[in-house]
Amino acid sequence: MCETATIGKPAPVFAVKAYHDDKFMDVSLDDYRGKWVILFFYPADFTFVCPTELSELADNYAELQKLGAEVLSISTDTEFVHKAWHDHSPAIKKIQFPMLADPKREVAKSYNVYIAEEGLALRGTFIIDPDGVLQAMEVNSNNIGRSATELVRKVQAAKFVAEHKGQVCPASWKPGGKTLTPGIDLVGKI
Repeated sequence: MCETATIGKPAPVFAVKAYHDDKFMDVSLDDYRGKWVILFFYPADFTFVCPTELSELADNYAELQKLGAEVLSISTDTEFVHKAWHDHSPAIKKIQFPMLADPKREVAKSYNVYIAEEGLALRGTFIIDPDGVLQAMEVNSNNIGRSATELVRKVQAAKFVAEHKGQVCPASWKPGGKTLTPGIDLVGKI
């Protein structure tokens, strides 16, 4: 295991509290071995951009599950705050995936998204393969929301290249689209 998130290396493992299915529970990254995992950091509950992202992610959750992926949203709030937000926000009521609590900021630090001056996380998205290896990451300023549609596409691409060794997905690739097989015959021809 590496200490910080690095593409192509084992994702930093963690064990935290979570709110899910109207229960508090313990969640570990190891619980999801064998599945694709989307670790979705956001700054804070009861904010402005965060519910738009999480609502859109909830709308795409079934599609991600069809791909064999689990979504774990995470902020530096506690599981109690997650429940309160879930109980009071129409956008957050739609969430069916676990909402992880990182009040000690340990997970945010290990994934390099912690903002010490604010005690919050940046908007970080991490795609972890079934073997626990980090395959993709995106980190945005907190004033820039992410696209769940693009996240689904990235999971589709990551899954495709994992299942089709030697092939790669070009820009904006979608399932059924043309892939590339890297080799000397392509050098300077694209």
